[in-house]
Amino acid sequence: MKYILIFLISAVSMFAQVKADDVKSFTLKNGMKIFVLEDSSIPNANMYLFYKVGSRNEYIGITGISHFFEHMMFNGAKKYGPKQFDRVMEANGGSNNAYTSENITAYTDWFPSNSIEVMFDLEADRIANLNFDPKMIESERGVILSERSTGLENNPLEELWQQILGVSFFAHPYMWPVIGYESDIKNWTKEDLENYFHTYYAPNNCVVVISGDVKLAEVKKLAQKYFEPISAGPKPRALHTIEPEQMGEKRLFVKREVPTPYLMITYHVPQSGSKDYYALDLLNSILSEGESSRLYNSIVENQQLALEVGSYYPEAFDPTLFFFYGICNDGVTAAQLEKAVLDEVDKIVKEGISEGELQKVKNQKLMGFYKTTETINGMSNTIGTYDLFFGDYKKMFTAPDDYKKVTAEDIKNVATKYFTKQNRTVGILNTEEAQ
Repeated sequence: MKYILIFLISAVSMFAQVKADDVKSFTLKNGMKIFVLEDSSIPNANMYLFYKVGSRNEYIGITGISHFFEHMMFNGAKKYGPKQFDRVMEANGGSNNAYTSENITAYTDWFPSNSIEVMFDLEADRIANLNFDPKMIESERGVILSERSTGLENNPLEELWQQILGVSFFAHPYMWPVIGYESDIKNWTKEDLENYFHTYYAPNNCVVVISGDVKLAEVKKLAQKYFEPISAGPKPRALHTIEPEQMGEKRLFVKREVPTPYLMITYHVPQSGSKDYYALDLLNSILSEGESSRLYNSIVENQQLALEVGSYYPEAFDPTLFFFYGICNDGVTAAQLEKAVLDEVDKIVKEGISEGELQKVKNQKLMGFYKTTETINGMSNTIGTYDLFFGDYKKMFTAPDDYKKVTAEDIKNVATKYFTKQNRTVGILNTEEAQ
């Protein structure tokens, strides 16, 4: 505890050095929004490009197409051909990464600050001139199909997760996995890809965050030179679908040869930025963060019912799911593990949590938050995350206080409100269905 307090004091002081007003922003004529945080502590910088597109923007027939573009964006454009993006990046001392979620697709570049113009040139080329060569499309299609099949073959929990999404949701596009359905992946057309790209990979659908040893004036000049000439795209279609209220427990069985059963339980919960967000996020930590968490301590350590158990509350634009998952120990049935998990949920609903337990997870959460914002990479990611998921980057600067305000009663109330039988879906993956 002493170490945690010392770390928190140190990290707070670092975080406190950056104020909301230190983050500058401007919007280009084509609608691209750019944030800049100057930090000359090291001669490096990074650039995050957040495209507001993920699997929630897809529909049946083109599922998985957002994830496909995460791959395609590295396969060449007009000025920098196939494989050149990475080679030029590395030659200039940089590195990169990317990810696709249900809500966004993000690209990250890390580089020496004296290479910033090269980064603008690289990113502008692939935004404006991505190569849709049919041979490259087919090659990457094969990669995605292999990635999908391998993931399912090697991870039964992944298979159960994909299946339970389609049962927990029946209207909202959160029902399909980010990687998409095999039949859709096999059948996208070149026209499908081009239409999707020009809509969602347009400057007006992108938020850029640049942090590090840079100057606002230089960033603005480079953005106007490289990004502003790129035409805005058509306004993406709005997603209006709201998942109807679940009116009763749903159950799913997936038959697969496995050594021991797998369990997943979901509850419908609100999106990021809702009034219950911070209480739900802390509840997730209480349940599954670390070996002292309720689920691990009770089910893995004391009862020895599971090899692995946990919970997950994802960032989301729309109402989403709170997940519980577990893998049974030898000789343990799925019913036994399900009862143990629900018992832990019921304890919180009926008894609540102690002030000491709440303070512990607040310390853990704040330590993680401050540790993230110690680096320019963490600051960039957090600025973008809060702007996209919470509606305003400035809310990241009030987040520590928002966590501190959560009471033990708030934790009990959200558990009571959302963790109900009628709001629950239970999925079991096993060799044989229990009779």
